[in-house]
Amino acid sequence: MRCPGCLGPRIVRHAELDSLTIAHVDCDAFYAAIEKRDDPSLKDRPVIVGGGRRGVVSTACYIARITGVRSAMPMFKALKLCPDAVVIRPDMQKYVAVGRQVRAMMLELTPLVEPVSIDEAFLDLSGTQRIHRASPALTLARFAQMVEREIGISVSVGLSYNKFLAKVASDLDKPRGFSVIGRAETLQFLADRPVGLIFGIGTSMQRRLARDGIRTIGDLQRRAPADLVRAYGNQGIRLARLARGEDDRSVSPERKTKSVSSETTFEHDLSELEELTRILWRLTESVSRRLKKAGLTGRTVTVKLKTADFRTITRSHTLDRPTQLADRIFDAGRRLLARVADGTRFRLLGIGVSDFAEPDDAGFADLIDPRPARREAAERAVDRIREKFGDAAVERGLVFSGTARRKRPPR
Repeated sequence: MRCPGCLGPRIVRHAELDSLTIAHVDCDAFYAAIEKRDDPSLKDRPVIVGGGRRGVVSTACYIARITGVRSAMPMFKALKLCPDAVVIRPDMQKYVAVGRQVRAMMLELTPLVEPVSIDEAFLDLSGTQRIHRASPALTLARFAQMVEREIGISVSVGLSYNKFLAKVASDLDKPRGFSVIGRAETLQFLADRPVGLIFGIGTSMQRRLARDGIRTIGDLQRRAPADLVRAYGNQGIRLARLARGEDDRSVSPERKTKSVSSETTFEHDLSELEELTRILWRLTESVSRRLKKAGLTGRTVTVKLKTADFRTITRSHTLDRPTQLADRIFDAGRRLLARVADGTRFRLLGIGVSDFAEPDDAGFADLIDPRPARREAAERAVDRIREKFGDAAVERGLVFSGTARRKRPPR
């Protein structure tokens, strides 16, 4: 690693360097870095990984980012900003394999590795000094060099005394960054940063805070915690604590799944409810299969749409009991879809399930009406046939005629 200013060898010095143990490691422009590694001719060219002109940018290399290209940006906008970019379709199988390599190297440092996504994770290196005969900071520096030498991509490291600040630190000096935030400088360091730096504070919350005169984390620090609680409820407690660098979340190797979802971007904008509903059924089957495979059941069904002008719409419904059955998920999702499918042209549709519960709480038969139990039995039977003979063994679809629509997908 070299200093971006003088290009000399980088030396990290900090008064608390040897006592900090919580790290956030983030691979730099992960998908694009792998593609450049595998094709050296791309080394000095702008690379965008994403899905065609109708899709969005999955990631962009740092050369492309100089022009303003960002992740989740519509592809046509990215190509206007960077017309010379090489666009590559994502190869998730390859990226997952590399992600597992990096994860395996992390686990050689400590068993306390909490994955955040395919290319980033939190690590707790408490008590590892004797094992590695080095401080966590030195161990992480060696790890970063090893990843680059053995895997051929770079990582950025943030080191601090809790997860919030470690994540903030890892974003400070990408790529190939190694940044440290200690206790002594926390309040001063955070004071001038925008409130949007705090995870979970989205655009609407930022606008609300701005109306109340709160634009920086320092503005939050100057407010009494009790005043923030009165103004923002439980969110106020969280704001007060994080503004002061307080985060007691532990690094947990067993990261719980919070939701299961599936979505698709259309080749052409769609507006007809019938066509959208057919697609919703296919997405619902995918979600249901994943829930069953993971042994999960959920209460809340959420439908997501993105309009032709890239406005995102979400609608949710909480069921009376948790489920993993496609039939019940689709029934709730279709009603949500019908409320917003008013002729508006949409470019994306998705459905997801969250608010998970114990599997034993789900799927019991309605003692008064036997039809739900029959539908459940039919769906379970189809699952068994597909498991034995493949997904194509049984096809289910939706049939519409005029304005008369079937209430249930035909069996």
